[in-house]
Amino acid sequence: MNTLLDKITLFLDGDKNISVKGFIAPIEHTLSHFHIEWDALANLQVAESEKNHPMSVFHAFMPLESVSVGDVWQIEEIGVLALLRQLNPEPNLNMHIDSGDSSNLWACLRACNERYADVQFRIHAEFKLKDGWFTPSQFTGNLIIDRVEEQVVFFKMYVPEGTVNFDVNWHEDKNDDYAITDAGFCSRMELTAGTENFVRELKFINAISREEAARALMLRFYKSEEINWVSPFQAVELAYEQGKLIHVISIDGPLADESC
Repeated sequence: MNTLLDKITLFLDGDKNISVKGFIAPIEHTLSHFHIEWDALANLQVAESEKNHPMSVFHAFMPLESVSVGDVWQIEEIGVLALLRQLNPEPNLNMHIDSGDSSNLWACLRACNERYADVQFRIHAEFKLKDGWFTPSQFTGNLIIDRVEEQVVFFKMYVPEGTVNFDVNWHEDKNDDYAITDAGFCSRMELTAGTENFVRELKFINAISREEAARALMLRFYKSEEINWVSPFQAVELAYEQGKLIHVISIDGPLADESC
């Protein structure tokens, strides 16, 4: 890695504004058809399709100290909540279920040059719906900061695609505390500002790949990702070579996001 820029400090001009667009596509698939039977899910839509935010909301994503490419730090909650309310008026960062080690919000300096910095992030959040909860697998994305003008010139926060990328808890019987669960796919849930063409044309002096940044962020959420996972076939071979038994555990959801 080129080390012409060892550490940088990020600032934003809080007096400026930025227009952010919000999108939530209609839910067209859930495993148990909650998107048909539960009105709150069937009618889920973005709270505000476009909103001018003060640049100060993005202070939440800024590190408190100088950072190098690859460094990871915690994101502050207040600014993130302000952004999430553009999608839904009742976001929650303190997951209503026992989220174990998957809480908090993290950012990583993925790349920088003399003028721009690319901050990649991962956030776990949920939304309170009427009679239940909507929990995306995660929110990920990045923001490009103009270090000269001290402003965000590109921002995108979205729920990644996947066969299943959210789960829900529905109190079907309002007089019963018991919630039934389902999982499904939402083709688009995001907040965005600026144009991606601008991002694609940027050249950075120092950088790690998006996959490396995603891995660094994932390790802040899940201890299970520190395990050296191998395929079942490799496990059998290793057990035979090392004279060890295999302990098999069957799970019905992913270990590295909140979709189930």
